[in-house]
Amino acid sequence: MKSSTALLALATGAFAIGTTEFTPMGLLPVIADGVNVNIPTAGMLVSAYAIGVMVGAPVMTLLFSRFGKRAALMSLMLIFTVGNLLSAFAPGYTTLLLSRLITSLNHGAFFGIGAVVAASVVPKEKQASAIAAMFMGLTVANVGGVPAATWIGQQVGWRLAFGGTAVLGLITIGALWLALPKGEPGERPDVRRELKVLTSREVLLAMGTTVLGSGAMFALYTYVAPMLAEITQASPGFVALALVLIGIGFTVGNSLGGRLADWSLDGATKLILASLAVVMVLLPLLMKTHVGASIGLLVWGAAAFGIVPPVQMRVMQAASQAPGLASSVNVGAFNLGNAVGAALGGVVIGQGLGYAAVPYVGAALAAGGLALVWIGNAGRQRDAACTSSSSI
Repeated sequence: MKSSTALLALATGAFAIGTTEFTPMGLLPVIADGVNVNIPTAGMLVSAYAIGVMVGAPVMTLLFSRFGKRAALMSLMLIFTVGNLLSAFAPGYTTLLLSRLITSLNHGAFFGIGAVVAASVVPKEKQASAIAAMFMGLTVANVGGVPAATWIGQQVGWRLAFGGTAVLGLITIGALWLALPKGEPGERPDVRRELKVLTSREVLLAMGTTVLGSGAMFALYTYVAPMLAEITQASPGFVALALVLIGIGFTVGNSLGGRLADWSLDGATKLILASLAVVMVLLPLLMKTHVGASIGLLVWGAAAFGIVPPVQMRVMQAASQAPGLASSVNVGAFNLGNAVGAALGGVVIGQGLGYAAVPYVGAALAAGGLALVWIGNAGRQRDAACTSSSSI
């Protein structure tokens, strides 16, 4: 199996998943009008998807663990395709919400199993960069897939945007079939042992950092379209451009985050979280002008997605005895953060504090993630000191 071909197939799936995950952000006002709800209620579509990922990640990973890697990934993308078709034909808000839940079930397991496959096809010193290469599809989705789906949704209708995303699922199934070997069926997992691994302090702290870092991102990203409309007085065309700039930032940050993580996991995590907190504090001021909003969102995108490779590697290393399950659950942790960030952003807006207050919520979450990294480091140093003293 050629590593480049395998990573490309995985990135294709990431592109499809990224398109369906992030498209509602740019279409939030359009979807809200289409199903006759207000924007904060429509924002719950984002939270519902995130919760579905969080719940589905361990369940689907354990369920498909007996399959070969190719069969498992293809089956997960079939669920993705069906979910998007159901979303396209949903007659109202409730059915759309349920359709998004179905779509989300594949997400965590696909990235979790995919991360293990990506890490297995490259040398150990390049594993973080390989994971970043898979997630590159997710970032490219924000440059091409999400803006295209947003434009289609604004001009033709949001239902067609979901229908088009279902086609991406079929393309991914074909790519996985061609790029990955059939492989042998997996062994029956020792569920108790693998779940026990996930309860260790190191793993929990690493996943907590994931939740807070992701929450910082989605506190802003969920409401970026109405924020631009209110603070920047942006037209629909500028909103689409801003989404492209965010996607470019995601792509640059993802690549940089992978390289920094290969250098130092702790150093990369601290640097990126600190940068994210600072830029989010500055965003309300920057977004008062179109130029400032363009620059600010580009830099914010790089910091927001740069955290993905290092935190994914942190969890896989901390849970080395159950890397597939841990990787999948960590993707669920990303989406728990997404739900928390979207919900907190909605609370701020609902309390009448205005869209300008939303980035401050994200900054606080990023700072909390940074604190967890410091706590984890202090714990490891304390354990090392105790081990050293006991051996004397």
